[in-house]
This record gives sequence, C-alpha cells and structure tokens, in this order.
Amino acid sequence: MARRILITGASIAGNAAAWWLGRHGFDVTVVERAPAFRKGGQNVDVRGVGREVLRRMGLERAALDQGTGEEGTAWIDGRGRVAAMSRVSKDDREGSTAEMEILRGDLACLLHGPAQEHATFRFGDAVERVEQDVDAVTVVFASGRTERYDAIVVAEGAESSTRERVFPGEDAPRWMDLTIAYLTIPRTASDDRMWRWYNAPGGRGVSLRPDRYGTTRAMLMLQKPPGGEQDWNVDRQKAWLHARFADAGWEAPRVLAAMDGSADFHLDALRQVRMRRWSNGRVVLLGDAAWCATPLAGIGTTLAVTGAYILAGEMSRSDDVGRAFAAYEGAMRPMVERAHRIPKVFSRVMNPHSRAGIRLLHAVLHLASRPAVRALTRKRFAGPRAEPELPRYDLA
Repeated sequence: MARRILITGASIAGNAAAWWLGRHGFDVTVVERAPAFRKGGQNVDVRGVGREVLRRMGLERAALDQGTGEEGTAWIDGRGRVAAMSRVSKDDREGSTAEMEILRGDLACLLHGPAQEHATFRFGDAVERVEQDVDAVTVVFASGRTERYDAIVVAEGAESSTRERVFPGEDAPRWMDLTIAYLTIPRTASDDRMWRWYNAPGGRGVSLRPDRYGTTRAMLMLQKPPGGEQDWNVDRQKAWLHARFADAGWEAPRVLAAMDGSADFHLDALRQVRMRRWSNGRVVLLGDAAWCATPLAGIGTTLAVTGAYILAGEMSRSDDVGRAFAAYEGAMRPMVERAHRIPKVFSRVMNPHSRAGIRLLHAVLHLASRPAVRALTRKRFAGPRAEPELPRYDLA
C-alpha cells in the first residue's frame, strides 16, 4: 500500500492510529483544528481487548498509575446517605467503575507522547475540501494548503465535519434522551474516592467523581428528548441548568455555583452515530466519527484504541485500501453493534422521574451489589463477548 496517510483529529483514536500506523512504516500527518493539544475531559475507562492494545503499546502500567483512584460507585438518596454501592473489581468487566479509570486528557497525553515519534502533528488547521481520484486524495486545508495523500483516517469525533463532507447525509443519529453538562469543581473534605450519583425527581441527576489533581469532576444529567440545548451559547445553557436544578437538592447548589466560573464547562445531548459504511474510497472513519456509542455504553475508549490497532494492522497487510478497510470493518462491526444495542430506555431507568422510581432504582441496585447476586448474575448472563481477537501484525 502507498504510505502517505492523513489523520484528522488528535484525540484518543487519532493518536492511537498515528502511533500504530507510524510503527508500521507509514508516513503519517495528523491535523487538528484546535490550536494546541487538548488535555481536558472527564473520566474514561479501558476494558478487555482495549487494555490488551495498551499492553502491546507498553502503556498499560502507565495508564493504571495515572488513574483517577476511583474505588467504585455509590448511589445517594435524598438524605445524602448511601443507598447502594458497587466497588471496583478486577474481575468485573461490566461494573460502572473499571479498574482502569483515567481522565480523557491523561490517556490522550499518554498516547500523544510516543505518537509524536512516529507522526507529524499540525495544530490549528482543518480539512476544507476532499477530492478523490483513482490514485490518491487531494485535501484543501483551511490554512490554504493543498496536499495529496494515499488515504485519510477521519478521527474527529461524533460531530465530525470531514465525515459530513465525504459521507453527506449518511449519519443516522439515534438520540439517547439524556443531556449531560460536564465541569470540574473544587474538591471539598466531603468528597471521597467513590463516584457518587444522586437522583432527583424529574429525571435529574448530579454526580461527583474523583480525579488525581485535587479537584472533582461533576456532571448534571437531565433525562429528556433533545431540545437543541447543545447548540445554545454557554450563557444560555448555564441559565437553563440553574433553572432546572435550583431545587434538585444534595450537592446541586455547589455544582451550580462552581459552574458560573467554570473554564471547562461542556454540555452535550447524547446521540449514537450509526453509519451504514465506514469507508468511501480512500477515506475511512475511526472512533466516534464512525460509531459513537455514547458514555451510556461504557466502551467508547476501548472501541477507539482497538479500532486504531486493527485499522493500522490491516492497512499494513494489504496493498489495496478497499480490502484493508473492509477487513477492519469486518473485525470491528460486531463489537460496535453490541455497544449500540444499549436500550434507549436505559437513560430513563437510571434517571427516574418520580420519587417512587428513585426508591425502586436504589432497591434494585442495592440487591444487585450484593456479592452473591453479582456472582449469580455473571454466571447466568455472561455470554460470548463480541470483541475481536487481536491478531499479531508485523511491525516495520
């Protein structure tokens, strides 16, 4: 295969792909719209086959060492008491807290460091136009540069603009009826090493999670169909959240007060990305740009690093880009489709609208957290996981 590759997007999927493609001997350029490398973000976890990819990169130990220290999940009732608790277990691949809990920015940094040894990064630029012919792809950038590549890997995330240019109208989003605001707030003495999750009537939720920087990662959750709030300006979004959470209780006043001066506030209406195909000629989609499963699936980062590994490996094996992209999609589709199967009603189940619904949720979670019940559930319902077997690819 010809060797000049462009990757668009310098987050987890883009950096992982840059590392693996570079190790396979490709000439890799990564372009990122942001003016500098972005280190922020909330908790992500890596499980199963994704951890094996990090192990093969020599990064598993570092990722564990840079973890958030989260020890499990505690659901909080209206009086501020723990109603149910689930602690992390090395053997529990389905729990809400994984053994490898790490901030998105910390994992991206771990990947970006070694990726720079195998790829050229260009920040503050973006793809404006893509034109394909039989032999290559011509890319016109926002900076005015025009360059030709043998293939493009689009790893820009769920809102990818390059995907819309190359696959116009093909994204069929599935809205998950959950809007989440993310921000970092000052830590207080009451914060512990648990992910604390509080439900309030009206489908509202407040959660607090530990990090390793002496601060706390907060979320405000609202179970509802999207109303365009994700497209509002930040001031309007914050005013809306103040109105919706003013009487929510527990730590909501603390989060709302910190939100006004937050430097990393972000609001998102969750949606899955569902594409009929992940490649078009010499352009291929990777990570959330191809298949965003939303945080509800709990597997987005695992999919990103696994997809990067398999895509790079298949590109190294074949002289034909179409054949390589087809092999990559064939390996990843079952895992992605399993992640997409999370029922839409799950967001309502975990964010009840009535006090009776909250009490029922807590009772079920309390029962499910008992060791005997957890063991029985794993034995009864554990089945073959739709994870690809990781082949060994020869490196350059």
